[in-house]
Amino acid sequence: MAARKPGIPRGYRKALEIGRPPNIRALFPHSSALLVSGKFIDRAMLAKGRAVALAANGRNAFVIRGALRAAQRANAALIVEIAKSEGGTNAYCAVNFWNLARLVDTFCNEMGITVPVAVHADHYGIKGPKDLETARTEIPSMFEAGITSIAIDASHLPDAENLLASIELNPLVPRWAGLETEVGEIKGSQGLSTPEEALFLIRGLNAHGIFPDWIALNNGTTHGIEESDSGIQVELTRRIHEVLAPYGVSGAQHGTSGNSSERLRAIAETTRTTKANVATSLQMISWGVEVNDYGNAILDGQGRFIKHPDRGMSEALWQEMVAYADARNLKPGDYKKLNLPFENKLLAQPRAIRERMVRAVEEFAYHLIRRVFHSEDTAPIALELILESRSYRPPAKARRIEKPSAWTAERIREQAATLQADKGPKGDFDD
Repeated sequence: MAARKPGIPRGYRKALEIGRPPNIRALFPHSSALLVSGKFIDRAMLAKGRAVALAANGRNAFVIRGALRAAQRANAALIVEIAKSEGGTNAYCAVNFWNLARLVDTFCNEMGITVPVAVHADHYGIKGPKDLETARTEIPSMFEAGITSIAIDASHLPDAENLLASIELNPLVPRWAGLETEVGEIKGSQGLSTPEEALFLIRGLNAHGIFPDWIALNNGTTHGIEESDSGIQVELTRRIHEVLAPYGVSGAQHGTSGNSSERLRAIAETTRTTKANVATSLQMISWGVEVNDYGNAILDGQGRFIKHPDRGMSEALWQEMVAYADARNLKPGDYKKLNLPFENKLLAQPRAIRERMVRAVEEFAYHLIRRVFHSEDTAPIALELILESRSYRPPAKARRIEKPSAWTAERIREQAATLQADKGPKGDFDD
């Protein structure tokens, strides 16, 4: 038997052969990157127990590189994702649904990354009939481009329409792919999800033979820069997960930026959460903006960001970015819209500056993985699960227990009418 190359885990070559889903094998036939279904990442966290996978929103190339390096260093399974608002057809980032897998695969091969990585399309939002129609071509195109996991997010709709849209779109998602669903828009302390709403959604999906890997809730956070200390409602999350336990669904925690490490640790330790999205903090850290110990940007007395001169992008480029934002009256929470116009300028900086941007993300992500999410050493668990499955699709962790006859479109609308839910204020709450 030939000796393994240093640093290559035992069984890795076999996992590459059997664990990469068909779209990944077709796109990258000669790759040494282990891009896998999100299902394996979820199962690895459950197998370790009280572990949450870092789901890094790759708004720029520096974040993707830094997150991959942190995961390799911590020996942790990882999710790299982009949301529809960040990377859809009307995106504010250069990274998108159709190039994310290519970037991840390239960086993994370049840097020798051997941990399993899922490529997740987050918050694929459905807000009405037009979005449903568009989804019929967009979702298949995303999987053709290398997505291995998706969040169908129709939470903007009333409960019945959320469920019906999720059922209608499910045939577009490969059975092997990771699947996330959502109840309640992520909009902070208003419009909090309820156990009844979550149970309605999961029961209805179960009746139709749909078993999501994750459910996202509005459990008290927002997307972007937090301006209050309300944060994650840990006990609400725990109660909802407890109600959903018979259906085998794990939790996806959105809006982590701005929440204290203590809250995030409590989510990991007391709920069934196995995925935590981290977006704004990684962006700000890559840019060199001052953040507190859990990644929330610190503003000065004039409500402006504080940029460290020896961190992140060059001072000259930062001043250009600020001037661009001022000319367009962008608020701090809207600086995310600078990703697209400044991506190439960021990539054109000297090597030393690009490296410090990546390194800052790596250090913060490594801290999250080891000290907050406890997902270190989950890479070999995921690898073993692939080898045990002998497939790119792990065994199901749920079965149908609801009667389809009780969940027809008519019955769904009748049941939804009895739910007591406060959806909170209307507005743009996209990630």
